[in-house]
Amino acid sequence: MLAISVNAAQRLGAQSAAPSVAQQIQKLTDSIARTQSLLDESQRQLDEMRRQLSALEEQVSPGQVSPSPVTQGAPGQAAAPAPPAAESAPSSSAPEAAPPSAESSSASLDDLRERQSFNESQISTLDQEKVESESKYPVRLTGLLLFNGFANTAAVDEAATPAVAVSGPGSTGASVRQTVLGLDARGPHLLGARSFADLRVDFNGIPASGGGDPGYYNADSTLLRLRTAHAALLWNRTEAYFALDRPIFSADAPSSLTAVAEPPLAWSGNLWTWNPQFGARQDLALGAARDLRLEAALLDVGDAPLTALAYASTSTPPAPASSAEQSRWPGAEARIALLGSESDETSSHLGVGGYFAPHRTAFGNTFDAWAATLDAGLHLPARLEASASSYRGLALGGLGGGAYKDFVYYQDPLSREVYMRALDDVGGWAQLKEKINERVELNGAFGIDNAFAGEVRRYATPDSFYQNLARNRTYTGNVIFSPSAYLLFSLEYRHIASSPVSASEAESNVIGIAAGYKF
Repeated sequence: MLAISVNAAQRLGAQSAAPSVAQQIQKLTDSIARTQSLLDESQRQLDEMRRQLSALEEQVSPGQVSPSPVTQGAPGQAAAPAPPAAESAPSSSAPEAAPPSAESSSASLDDLRERQSFNESQISTLDQEKVESESKYPVRLTGLLLFNGFANTAAVDEAATPAVAVSGPGSTGASVRQTVLGLDARGPHLLGARSFADLRVDFNGIPASGGGDPGYYNADSTLLRLRTAHAALLWNRTEAYFALDRPIFSADAPSSLTAVAEPPLAWSGNLWTWNPQFGARQDLALGAARDLRLEAALLDVGDAPLTALAYASTSTPPAPASSAEQSRWPGAEARIALLGSESDETSSHLGVGGYFAPHRTAFGNTFDAWAATLDAGLHLPARLEASASSYRGLALGGLGGGAYKDFVYYQDPLSREVYMRALDDVGGWAQLKEKINERVELNGAFGIDNAFAGEVRRYATPDSFYQNLARNRTYTGNVIFSPSAYLLFSLEYRHIASSPVSASEAESNVIGIAAGYKF
């Protein structure tokens, strides 16, 4: 009896699973049929508009006699000629229909041509060949082909993408290495969530041999560089993700078309570096017009740019892992933000954040990097938008602060012992944007990164500009013009002032132009 019950249950389970597969096949078949029906209907409309267009062109053609009106017969029968005008008129008192004027005919003709062009573009969009992926899910290729011209009145760290002013003569040139390529992909639904991923690369890599300008297109240059990447599961109000991107507590960024390879105000108050992170986000509704966003992540913070130079100057071999990785503990970051009615970072918002990451250097020293942050974005009257971000922390060189360093150090020439101190840091940036219309916007911004000069001065060395750098400031203003959705043009002015503790301040004015094509 038990065996019979088990067999019956198995048959019922198989029967219940079969309709599920059949239903999915049926849904797919119905979807294909609906798509084909829409294409057929669009083709019919296009044929009808072409017929009407031909008729209107015949009516407005000069010197051409209009054909005699005919009455439509039954299908398959010839049309009978219309009766004479005198017999068809019901009475002499009835008003006669005015013939269409040339102006109205021309307007109708232009309207039909516009509708015809729109429908043709829609049909070609539906009919075009898509990028195919192995998973068969949609993949889209995007990018920004970007040309930049620049003129620097004094020496800077990188001629085409300056962030710091140094002593020396200026430079003038052009570059297309800030061009960005991207892939956007949508994946399957998993656990009730939509999945998606994206990837961005540019051509602002460094020379394979290291040091100096890569000479643009030399064979010794590693041009292709990974910028950002994301993969996420997105529910209605929840997101789980892993990414290579800027810190979550640095939600906003200034606007620029000449500073793309390194974001605007980099090393001048904008914590921007792209680090691997794994996190989650949750939006809580506070009413019809407000949301509370909670976000936290674990991240692997890279070393500051001067860490490798510090090891080299003390004959300490660089470790294969970063100082954060040598601590064997991941860093952590979090942010709480109040969002406006659009439930998006592009709406008005106010956020507070924090960061903590233990470090262990190749010298054997340990320190804990940390930061407390505040960010805000406001939509003001008259198409004005204001945004700002600020921070106070310790050892922020791996995030784009601290004047390029997490710590300052000194090696005793006799004992060869290395003394070091994690560097305190404070900074931030602010921007005011004026959107004149959908095509033109004006931006003005200021940023500052200020390592504590007293700490830097105690470890100053005579021949190291970056080791002695305590403060970096940037003033910038630009106009961005977009005549269409795919074309971008910009003119920008920047003033960079960099202050070491052992020398006079270095300054440079930077004038940049940009032309971009989005695809």
